[in-house]
Amino acid sequence: MKLFGPLYDRALAWARHPRAPTYLTGLSFVEAIIFPVMPEVMLAPMCVAQPRRSFWFATLSMIGSMAGALVGYFLGHYAFEALKPVFAALGMLGSIESGIQTVQAKMAESPWAVFTFLVLGGFMPIPMKVFTWASGIVGVPMLQYVLSMLIGRGKRVYLLAAAIRLGGPRAEAALRRYIEPIGWVATALLLALIGWLVWKTRFAA
Repeated sequence: MKLFGPLYDRALAWARHPRAPTYLTGLSFVEAIIFPVMPEVMLAPMCVAQPRRSFWFATLSMIGSMAGALVGYFLGHYAFEALKPVFAALGMLGSIESGIQTVQAKMAESPWAVFTFLVLGGFMPIPMKVFTWASGIVGVPMLQYVLSMLIGRGKRVYLLAAAIRLGGPRAEAALRRYIEPIGWVATALLLALIGWLVWKTRFAA
């Protein structure tokens, strides 16, 4: 059954929309706070549709993510207890609490240990909001937090933009050719991650 190919084609059509840059920036902002869809899902087809503007699109995504990261941090710091029922209803509470425990353990080592963890976290298939809320709740120092978000998110969006920009038509053809297996593998990894977080939360309890 082909599922991701048609979705990819539709994403390409959206990527050519005149307001696509605004949508990408907004998606990046909201994803860092609460939305479950990573902005790379929109960034990739936008870069494919207009390769010469790849780095500009990556920059817009970065700006949106950083603004959202700051909002997520302060919400975590000041409003987490009040919003716990909302996260529980959305099924996000377990993953955020797991992130809190990890960040607390790194904070016990040093602020720069947290910095290293958050930078490496940019490569993990974990939504950015888990790190933003957990960092705010634990109280990660702002210097280490902002630097880690810049590097962690930046390396993802700019590496993606560079790969598509340098690859040109070949990158587009390869992405279109393998979109089905890539999509199903990503789905399997996401389901495995969710299962692991649920198991870890219940085991810890």
